[in-house]
Amino acid sequence: MIRISLVFIFVGGLNPALVNAESYGWGYKKGTNHIPPEVGKYGKILEENGGYYMDQSGDKVVYLTFDNGYEAGYTEHILDVLKDKKVPATFFVTGHYVRSAPELIKRMVKDGHLLGNHSNHHADFTSISKEKMKEELALLDRAVASITDVESLQYVRPPKGTFNARTIQWANELGYTHMFWSLAFVDWHSDKQKGWKSSYQQVMDQIHPGAVILLHTVSPDNADAVEYFIDDLRKQGYTFRSLDDLVMKDKLPKPIFGL
Repeated sequence: MIRISLVFIFVGGLNPALVNAESYGWGYKKGTNHIPPEVGKYGKILEENGGYYMDQSGDKVVYLTFDNGYEAGYTEHILDVLKDKKVPATFFVTGHYVRSAPELIKRMVKDGHLLGNHSNHHADFTSISKEKMKEELALLDRAVASITDVESLQYVRPPKGTFNARTIQWANELGYTHMFWSLAFVDWHSDKQKGWKSSYQQVMDQIHPGAVILLHTVSPDNADAVEYFIDDLRKQGYTFRSLDDLVMKDKLPKPIFGL
């Protein structure tokens, strides 16, 4: 877990909106034996400001998400597997990805997957103004809308998981919901792959009810492992749902007992 005190100095003096802003890097102590990770105070920050990192219901559901900063040639296979297995996913994309891989973006939408906003330039929201954050998100939305019928994206994943209460609140005001994760591992180094069994085992070791899984599509290990962990998680009684199901479930009125 990372805590950084940031002070920003501009010509003409300090910008009071950004002085002493705290910046956190999303992190947690990994869970095992189907137990969710320990997120400490980060969980309270999300709870108080409307962010998500898992499904708290206790249901044996899984939410599969991918971060797409650039295309390395493995996403098409992942899409093939998801289509064959009838599994929904959310792809958090950057402006570079949308502009460089438009056909894959179109296929994601056509196949019924959700697109998430990972910002236009992979920006650190905690180091920029609200107006700049708005621009980063809006540019990505417009890039997606220019090639699909998706006019706006609902979910945002902050690049590198960098956030604070203020940036989550800003996103809410701009119409976006922060979506972090509860299961991930170092999988983005394309030159340090260990084989599909390593990726598969990381997922199976950390899985828990309500998991939001984060994978990167630049990993051939992930591309090869997806079909195996989907099958084996289903054998364990897990079902795969869309992030829309998670947010909708959270907004349903809670039952009142004892009346």
